[in-house]
Order: sequence, then structure tokens, then C-alpha cells
Amino acid sequence: MGINRRQTLQGTAGAFLSAAGGRFAFADDYPSRPVRILEGFGGGGTPDLVSRVVGQWLTDHLHQPFVIENKVGAGGNLSTQAVVSAPPDGYTMLAVTTANAINPSLYDNLTFDFLRDITLVAGVVRLPMVLLVNPSFAAQTLPEFIAYAKANPGKVNVASPGIGTPMHVAAELLKMRAEIEIVHVPYRGPGQAFTDLIGGRVQAFPITISTAFPFIKSEKLKPIAVTGAMRSDILPDVPSVNEVLPGFEATAWNGSGVPKATPSAIVDVLSRTITDGFSDPQVKTRFKDLGGETVPMGSAEFTAFITSETEKWAKVVKFSGAKAG
Repeated sequence: MGINRRQTLQGTAGAFLSAAGGRFAFADDYPSRPVRILEGFGGGGTPDLVSRVVGQWLTDHLHQPFVIENKVGAGGNLSTQAVVSAPPDGYTMLAVTTANAINPSLYDNLTFDFLRDITLVAGVVRLPMVLLVNPSFAAQTLPEFIAYAKANPGKVNVASPGIGTPMHVAAELLKMRAEIEIVHVPYRGPGQAFTDLIGGRVQAFPITISTAFPFIKSEKLKPIAVTGAMRSDILPDVPSVNEVLPGFEATAWNGSGVPKATPSAIVDVLSRTITDGFSDPQVKTRFKDLGGETVPMGSAEFTAFITSETEKWAKVVKFSGAKAG
């Protein structure tokens, strides 16, 4: 009876594995060769930095190289398209960013539907921004800034690193929520925007805290509000916009995705490994020092988050009238 029972159980298990298409065995063998992580904004930026932390953690814990490839262009759409078109075998990943929630309403002719064509693997970090002004500007607090903009409609120029960036839509959200008329001035990256803010040619600039910190520390620029839901540990004396405009939140964030038909067992391996990594105290400290907050989210939670963000930014983009391509 014992032998027959064991044979029956083995047969049942074999039938189950066969019905599952061998996906569990496939996951056990994954990865068996190097994996590419496509990143759409180039070396030196936050998405690239986060991707390299993710890639190194995966390399160390899954014992195959996870190699970052910078595929820059079209606000991150080139890298996304490349991953959408890649074989769904777990060997091509996407560095997912806030742009993936903004671009669907910003671009009219995308050849993919992000939420349909990409499976979200894990969310990892959020980076609130800080609204900077020149120390000589008439408004030195957020209430003063809003009051000044209302008293001087169309005369407050707000810089961003480009149309459709998280900084641009954060400024538009502030414009919408505060009911002020400010003028968006897009630049090609933050460098010239900092120069013009210091020189008084623009009056304000929202940018990630890590990028802004040297200018704050040197007192060349003054922070008047952070855009996260709460104050930042790095700038504890700077209020959040949420304290003046309840419910306001605008953050840059990063995560990972794969082509839609990637086997769920592989998605589970990647998701579990990544979320474990961003729960690690050393990794958390590394991003806290950059003004970021590690927020490990599994596949389902990250999908729900991006769905909500896509709806949120669609309303803001429509309000702004912005288009790119």
C-alpha cells in the first residue's frame, strides 16, 4: 500500500508539472545566462543609479550578470519599446520610471500600451522633489509663493529639465491645485536651469532633493517646499506642499518590468529577489542618503500603483495642454 501510494503521488505530481508547462522547473533554472536591464535616461541620472543597484543585487543573489544597457531617447519610450518587443523569457528587463506613467497622455503616437504590454515586477524607490527659489526672490515660503503668483499672473517662470519630466508635471500639479498662473520653462536637463535660477532669469525650479542638495547646502538656492506626502528626513525643516495643499504629492519613482508574456514563475523570482534587496538596511540607507525612500512593492502592488499614477498624471497633462511628439 505504501509503494502504491507513493507511485500515485509521484504520478499526480508529474501530471501537475506537465500541465503547468514545466514553468516551475523553468524558474528553477532561471537565470542560466546574462540578463539585460534597459534604462532609458543615460548614465549619471537617478534611473541609471537605481538600475545599477538593482542589477548588482540581482547579480549577487541570482548568480548571473544583470547588465545595464542605456537606451536613451523619446523620454524613455525607446527603452520601453525595446522591452515590449523582446522575447518574454526573463532575459530582458525594463528600468521603469515615472515617465512610464506620464508618457501615455503626453505622446499621441506610441506604438505600445505600457500597462498592457509590460508586466510590472517590482517597485523599489520614490524620490520626492524640492521646490527651489533664489534667496533674493520676493517669496521665501510656499504660501508667499502662491500669493505672489496670484498677484502677478503669468510673471513667475518655473524651470524644468524638459517637457513631460516629473518636475514639469509636478509644477503643473501645483499650478492646478493652487489655482495660479505660472509659466513653464523647459530646459534640456537641470544644468542650465540651475544657472538661470541663480541668475534670476527663472523664479523657481522643482528638482529631486539629491540633485538640489549641493545648491541648498551652499545657500545658493532656497528650498521652500518638498513635494512628497511628508517632510524629508534630509530637509526636516522644509514643509511639504501637502501641508499647504492637502492631498498634494508628486514624486519620481523607479521599479522594474518585463515583457507581458514572461512566465509568472520568473516574474515571481525577480519580484521576490528585488523586494528583498530594497528591504535590506544597507540599501535603504544608501537611498535615504540621496533623499529617496525605499518602498518595496511586489508585482500586483506596483501594477496598482502605476495604474493610479497614470490616471493622476493624465489629468495633469490634459490640464497643462502639454504634448511631446
